[in-house]
Amino acid sequence: MAVPRQLPNAITIARILCAPVFLWMLLADGGADGALRWWAAVLFIVAIATDGIDGYIARRYKIVTDLGKLLDPIADKVLTGFAFIGLSILLELPWWITIIVLIREVGITVHRLVVASDHVVAAAWMGKLKTVAQAVALSLALLPLASVVGEWIIWVNIVTMWIAVILTIASGIDYVVTEIRGARRSRTDRT
Repeated sequence: MAVPRQLPNAITIARILCAPVFLWMLLADGGADGALRWWAAVLFIVAIATDGIDGYIARRYKIVTDLGKLLDPIADKVLTGFAFIGLSILLELPWWITIIVLIREVGITVHRLVVASDHVVAAAWMGKLKTVAQAVALSLALLPLASVVGEWIIWVNIVTMWIAVILTIASGIDYVVTEIRGARRSRTDRT
């Protein structure tokens, strides 16, 4: 079966385009636990799940592109960033968490764009683990499950959110250290 070369990138771009729709759905009724809240959560979960799908297709059919390596982490950051912002606007998540996450995500994205002409920085394993942790924590925060399964789910979400924040900070540090080592190696190789 022939797979169009741009399919993974198209899926990634669709994930980016879903982000503002998701945010509107989340905020439209003030975050009430009604149908829009459920649909917003479902859209987020489906959109974030495409992260694994586009990567699998690109690797499976050997159609990995530099554009895909650049856009894929940006798409994740846009979608999760909108979720963090939306939850903080609704006062369901402390702003300090959102600010820490956004500083890490924007900083690394800007760096990736600055060095893109020199080299493309693909997502590292810790960054991927961070994205999974954020996806799980955000999914639990977005789904109004407390009204369905009970208040205990709030504690599960608190633990998963802490794990996501810790991995966000740790993966940011790992990224910076890896880039500094790479720059040193590059300077050493040139001399």
